[in-house]
Amino acid sequence: MKKIVLILLFICSKIVLISAQEKETFMLTVNISGLESNEGTLMVGIYNNKSDFLKTQLKGAIVKIKNKKSVVIFKNLTLGEYAISFIHDENNNNKIDTNIFGIPKEDYGCSNNAKSFIGPPKYDDAKFILTENKTIEIHI
Repeated sequence: MKKIVLILLFICSKIVLISAQEKETFMLTVNISGLESNEGTLMVGIYNNKSDFLKTQLKGAIVKIKNKKSVVIFKNLTLGEYAISFIHDENNNNKIDTNIFGIPKEDYGCSNNAKSFIGPPKYDDAKFILTENKTIEIHI
């Protein structure tokens, strides 16, 4: 009977340790620079899968701009794959303004400084793996 109790305690302690490890979280700092002006705000989003990229954010933030730069910090992120995108909303209308051809008139960007030829940047070009606290740089 003593052995059974010890075995159960051992198993329970392992389950608690595994659960604690799975819930380890990280902080991601995103430095954005090279903006055209200090007007308006930056709308920054973080995504954790390809199908939601540029559609449904995992987390989002609206941050101020100073000296044509901005910093946003995302906390409590778990180990995994992520991508960042941002829009410089110069006129604070909560959307990216485009010209007659659909080309953005306001700054925008993605992690890994992902660019595209036609259309928005792709998730596969912007994705990165978060395994520890990390700082990424995005320059326009």
